Amino acid sequence: METLNIRSMTGYGRGESEAEGFRVIVEIRSVNHRYSEMVVRLPAGWGSHEEKVKKLLRQSIQRGRIDVTVTVEGEESDQRRLTVDDKAVEALWEAAQMLKEKWGVKGELTLSELLNHPKVIKEEELTLEPQRLEESLFEAVRQAASSLLEMRKREGKALAEDLDRRIGILKRYLIEIQERSPQVVKEYQKKLQERMRELLGDVELDSERLLTEAAVFADKSDIQEELTRLFSHLSQLKDALKQREPVGRRLDFLLQESNREVNTIGSKANDAWIAERIVHCKSELEKMREQVQNIE
Repeated sequence: METLNIRSMTGYGRGESEAEGFRVIVEIRSVNHRYSEMVVRLPAGWGSHEEKVKKLLRQSIQRGRIDVTVTVEGEESDQRRLTVDDKAVEALWEAAQMLKEKWGVKGELTLSELLNHPKVIKEEELTLEPQRLEESLFEAVRQAASSLLEMRKREGKALAEDLDRRIGILKRYLIEIQERSPQVVKEYQKKLQERMRELLGDVELDSERLLTEAAVFADKSDIQEELTRLFSHLSQLKDALKQREPVGRRLDFLLQESNREVNTIGSKANDAWIAERIVHCKSELEKMREQVQNIE
């Protein structure tokens, strides 16, 4: 069965990208939702990229609640670096030499003294160029989205296989009901005949009336149309599992219609044996609807 394109709406993906001392980390979590809802959480000052991130994700995700979290490692000390002011060191060194030569001051200028001088060591904040920042962010988003989709496909495949198995179970129940249906009319006719004999005793049975009663019962309990529609729904369900586009809503609709037909059969059949099979059918349909709620 071709089920590789069925995707669950539940999944998790992570991606990261490094650039100039920064590490951009993107995490995406998705859960089932009737429509498409996306929330993107970005570091302070990165808000201008929110819509671009959403647009990028919508290219591959059509349905579900999507939570995107973007973090940057090294947000404090890792984003700063120390540099030496060469001119300041040179000026201090020349001043020290002049003090020794001109004024006779003894001693040497030490490394510790240089490092402690306020003008020698500078602290610079590392920043990413806007274009490089965007490239790094989008690379991490694409990685996370790819990881998320892979997980959704794996879970979707498992869901599709379970649905296909349950479709087979339903079909077997319906075939049994279809085979049983003509027998129900015959049994009703036999019971009606026996009941009339009990009531009339030796009086000859009115065969025409008996046939009329049986015909009325057969008409009221006829479930062939419902069975035909149900077999059609099951066929469409199997076909939907092979589609490339999102089919969650279509599957849900077909299951609703199937449940309606099953209820109609249950109310018309007037047979304990069929009623038992209907209970099993409804149980399978309910389990299938629960599964379908998580399919994109």
